[in-house]
Amino acid sequence: MNETDGLRGAPPTEPADSPEPWNPEPWNWRILVVGATGVIGGAVATAVRAAGAEVAVAGRDPARLAAVSARLGGCPALAFDAYDLAGCGLLGARAATALGGLDAVVTAFGTVAFGRAEESSDVLDEHLFTVNALAPIAVLRGALGQIGPGGALASVTGVVASRPSAGMAGYSASKAALGAWLDAVRLEQRRNRVTVLDARFPHLDTGFADRAVAGRPPRLPPGGDLESCVAALVEGLVGAAARRAGADRLRTGHEPGGGAAADGAPGGPAPSAPRPAVGLPRQP
Repeated sequence: MNETDGLRGAPPTEPADSPEPWNPEPWNWRILVVGATGVIGGAVATAVRAAGAEVAVAGRDPARLAAVSARLGGCPALAFDAYDLAGCGLLGARAATALGGLDAVVTAFGTVAFGRAEESSDVLDEHLFTVNALAPIAVLRGALGQIGPGGALASVTGVVASRPSAGMAGYSASKAALGAWLDAVRLEQRRNRVTVLDARFPHLDTGFADRAVAGRPPRLPPGGDLESCVAALVEGLVGAAARRAGADRLRTGHEPGGGAAADGAPGGPAPSAPRPAVGLPRQP
């Protein structure tokens, strides 16, 4: 795997100079997963919910969205259309209302087309850029005003964001555009301690390539391990939550939630959550 692949922007989950055991205390977090009706988004929503987070899910298909919500215990379900950019920008506020606040947003949706560049068209390229770049950017930009300092934004771009592929020029360019936006926002949000994650997953056998809006997929490499990829993304969110909790302790001298910091005392540290396995290299 190329050094530019993997999970970009993930903070360390365990400070190298910290004598304290790794204890993220994250999963009172409220997380919106956009694209939860897809394979990757659904896996992310399931993983963060299993870790204890409160989740809201968003998707395009009402029936599939209702099914995902039911599977996750009846969590808030928000319908959206990627072509409604204004509506995409409001998803964060809608989730914050439904959850009583918002700490992180993950986008995991997109579309693909195959074929040589000269076989494409303005209409097709506009479609790819709208769904793969403009829509997730609108979601994440709108969420910045909701998550507050120490929160997290995350998006699944894929390996093509760093290694464009022949026969996928429009798709590669649209994902690279989203990746560049994430890189710039990561720099802008340093003062606010907002973690900005870019999950450049390898090819995964999710059936995504078979649902291309144009062309036929080339011969693709064997699919990667979805579970380990999702675990890496979840760990990135865990690290963001741990960093926020640590900053809160330094600022207030108390554990998050108030009260004494002693183990077992009211307001003290919650039991450590299991540390997810890392399936991708972490990039600064």
